[in-house]
Amino acid sequence: MAKTDLLLGTLDMLILKVLQREPIHGFGICQRIHQLSDEVLSVGEGSLYPALYRLQDQGWIESEWGQSENNRKAKYYRLTKAGRKQLDAENVGWERMCLAIRQVMQSA
Repeated sequence: MAKTDLLLGTLDMLILKVLQREPIHGFGICQRIHQLSDEVLSVGEGSLYPALYRLQDQGWIESEWGQSENNRKAKYYRLTKAGRKQLDAENVGWERMCLAIRQVMQSA
């Protein structure tokens, strides 16, 4: 199956969702999204890191340096309390959007 571009605005939501489970480094976030989407979604570094910086500026995630699985220095990101609230809001908005698209697709 061909790789699918992410809808505008969904990358932030997906990152927050991945970080809901546990702190993880940037490359791990990309891998997790790819894995959870059955290898349909692919996030490049050129999209991921600006999104991480944006989410950090918003106060929705925090980061700290640590050791990766292969003993390399890596920046680990984790969800903040504000990030959890934002994820809840994003989820509500996503459900509304899916319903609206489904209604159009079924009636058109």
